[in-house]
Amino acid sequence: MTGVPGTVLVGVDDTPHSWLAAEWAATEAELRGGSLRIVHALGPGPEVGYDETGAGLTREVFEAATGQVDAGRARIGAAHPGLRVDAVLAHDRPAEAILDSAGDADLIVVGTRGRGGFAGLLLGSVSLKVAAHADRPVAVVRERPEAAEDAGVVVGVRDDRDEEAVRFAVVEAARRRTPLRVVHAWTPVVWAGELAPPPELREEEQHRHRVLLSRAARPAAEYPHVRIETDLVADSPAAALVEASQRATLVVLPRHPAEGRLGLRLGSVTHAVLHHARCPVAVVPTR
Repeated sequence: MTGVPGTVLVGVDDTPHSWLAAEWAATEAELRGGSLRIVHALGPGPEVGYDETGAGLTREVFEAATGQVDAGRARIGAAHPGLRVDAVLAHDRPAEAILDSAGDADLIVVGTRGRGGFAGLLLGSVSLKVAAHADRPVAVVRERPEAAEDAGVVVGVRDDRDEEAVRFAVVEAARRRTPLRVVHAWTPVVWAGELAPPPELREEEQHRHRVLLSRAARPAAEYPHVRIETDLVADSPAAALVEASQRATLVVLPRHPAEGRLGLRLGSVTHAVLHHARCPVAVVPTR
């Protein structure tokens, strides 16, 4: 599914940050040679929709939502004249509407009002739910300053199960004509009674992680025209990737299957990076 030109779906509401995500999605659809699908959720129910009190939405409210989506679609169409743009008004909750409308979409895009940094947890529940449950890549987009000219795509890897995320990332780098940086970070083992492990053991541990990084990065070799950098970092994976996001146009993360009945669908590293990254983050489910 990844790397195939096709539809990009974006979920929008009446907030400015969702339309910033729609603009990003439109550019992504152009890069893919595909089309854009805009989804706006009105809420569940057999009527036009329901407000917070449970009362049915009026025809005027429905028409206002329709007008807003039509205006946004026209604005995007004017900025991207060669792009096919469709819109869907869904009678469902936002996350469910986005997931159910994905259909043939290759990528789902959602916005968030957060600005990054470690000031607080700024990612909304809809974005988290979509990123956690989608069966295809999801990009979470927040407002940010323009990326530096040398900004490239960053992909974080844990092991060689993450080849699909690497392949997605290298295709994105190829589309943007930017370099790809493959990052593997690990926290060195703390040896009991010692401030640091003996040098030979630390070198052995570092060698194991270097081999792991080399295996995980193998799909990048399928695109010899993309400049590839591998980066082995002895640090918290979340901290290393948030730091890398400051000079990136996109950060790509794998989403591993939940482990056990109570396993988190989004691991702690993915969760932290989604909250704090300074650029869009794409979450790619692994098989």
